[in-house]
Amino acid sequence: MGITKADLFTEEQNTFAVIGKAFSHPARIAILQHLLKANACINSDLVNELGLAQATISQHLKELKAIGIIKGTVEGVSMNYCIDQENWKKVRTMFDQFFNQHPCCGGGTC
Repeated sequence: MGITKADLFTEEQNTFAVIGKAFSHPARIAILQHLLKANACINSDLVNELGLAQATISQHLKELKAIGIIKGTVEGVSMNYCIDQENWKKVRTMFDQFFNQHPCCGGGTC
């Protein structure tokens, strides 16, 4: 059996790519911006805020939850979603480290 393409890369590179993919859809960015702005757990606000169908929003929430950047809690018959602050900091650190690798591009001088 052949190796998968993911096997050619480090765990860090694969993780970064999965996270990057989750950030690659404008609806997910809008969801994250709304959650960050609200600074609280929300549920049905997203349908009204974004104008997307509930099923579409649910799919995007599922993708964001899969990478651990948001968390969901059951409250009655609905789910409330909010930013997972610990994982948000980890992702931010990962991106900061990636973008600051080169001295010129990372705020240093050449």
